[in-house]
Amino acid sequence: MASTVETAIRSAVTGGVLALAKMSRALTPSASSPFVEGIHQPMVEELTLEDLPVTGTIPPALDGRYLRIGPNPIRPATAGHHWFTGDGMVHGLRIEGGRARWYRNRWTRSAEVSKTLGEPPIANPRSDVGAVNTNVVGIAGRTWALVEAGSAPIELGETLESIAYDPFGGTLTHSFSAHPHLDPLSGELHAVCYKGADQGRIWHTVVTPQGKVRREEPIAVDHGPSVHDCAITGRYVVILDLPVTFSIKALIGGASFPYRWNPSHRARVGLLPREGKGDAVMWCDVDPCYVFHVANAFDCEDGTVTLDVVAHRTMFTDGSAGPDSRHSAFERWTVDPVAGTVTRRVVDDHPQEFPRPDERRFGQPYRYAWSIGLERDQHASFLPATHLIMHDLVEDARRVHELGEGRYPGEFVFVPAHEAAAEGEGWLIGLVVNHPGETTDLVILDAQRFEDAPVATVRIPHRIPPGFHGNWLPTP
Repeated sequence: MASTVETAIRSAVTGGVLALAKMSRALTPSASSPFVEGIHQPMVEELTLEDLPVTGTIPPALDGRYLRIGPNPIRPATAGHHWFTGDGMVHGLRIEGGRARWYRNRWTRSAEVSKTLGEPPIANPRSDVGAVNTNVVGIAGRTWALVEAGSAPIELGETLESIAYDPFGGTLTHSFSAHPHLDPLSGELHAVCYKGADQGRIWHTVVTPQGKVRREEPIAVDHGPSVHDCAITGRYVVILDLPVTFSIKALIGGASFPYRWNPSHRARVGLLPREGKGDAVMWCDVDPCYVFHVANAFDCEDGTVTLDVVAHRTMFTDGSAGPDSRHSAFERWTVDPVAGTVTRRVVDDHPQEFPRPDERRFGQPYRYAWSIGLERDQHASFLPATHLIMHDLVEDARRVHELGEGRYPGEFVFVPAHEAAAEGEGWLIGLVVNHPGETTDLVILDAQRFEDAPVATVRIPHRIPPGFHGNWLPTP
């Protein structure tokens, strides 16, 4: 644990480096970015649309809001722009009684957004806050926009207005994660959190069903790794410490997202007993790669852990304005805490991302996972392919849902048909951009008839730029 003196020195140095980075960006000629052009061109206004047109029949049991968030810069892009750091915008559709009652889009109110819109800033109990743009979730009956590596979450109202930055009623001391995972057996959320200003620690953070942080356990690391996601099992928290790390060179050079591929960083998976101290992590070596997203993990009878991920060969190798992956694959990893090893098996070598299971099975043995296909060379703008993928991990089978030419999906989420539904009995819901048609559809698929035409689509009469994560928040 860092001493008070060490913390003061680090804060002073960080402040100076950030000022130098800001100066460097100001002196660097502006350059176009694929993440503010074409399909990624930001929206320029907030809209409220009511009673949207529906094709097909929305299942009557669907009563709630589908919410999706992503970057949407409120000002024209400048030098150093990176897709991951743009101002956040939440898009939402209210579904009730077989109707699409409304669509809304709202910027999350960082100080920069509020200033640009001529509004007073929202309440903010902390100084280390900024753009919030990566996930939007329900916690303790409230709606939260999330980001990783520093800022506190922003609480959102029912109609997506930003209420306040809220570190869970003051119980969150450090940073949070864009990927907290609900343990369906306990009702608690687990996250592994990192912070750009602290390269020597990450934290296992637990949020109670009442929305209060009860645990922030520090774990020692090197180089400041970017830990975007994690997993849980019945016994462990699964930590991904992989070779994308904080780069002081990139920051001084003006990068707004100063993380780069670091071949000198040891690639490893950690198994932390769920209530264990940080020094109890069992580290297991893995071949170098990078993982944004976990599908699921679970304990095995032989003492190993099964971990399903989408793995990228490398990531952030050239300082581009977004992900620069040349290939990804759905893989099953066997993590052996006794041998200290990870064995990787490719389940599906087709490029893909955003894997999601039936999350009632999170941390437990499961059968199904769904993801979106990616183009073979994703580098230019990380544009998805025009299909979704379903993995049957019991039958070792793969199915594909084709959306059609010029129809690009974002992440789809599984929604069970009813409280007692079997695994995979329900719907898949997500946004599909019609490009260059400049419209967007909310698409609802029957997960058990995955290859069939949608049961319903809701037409949104404008293009919603590709974003990050979406979730279904049922009406209480």
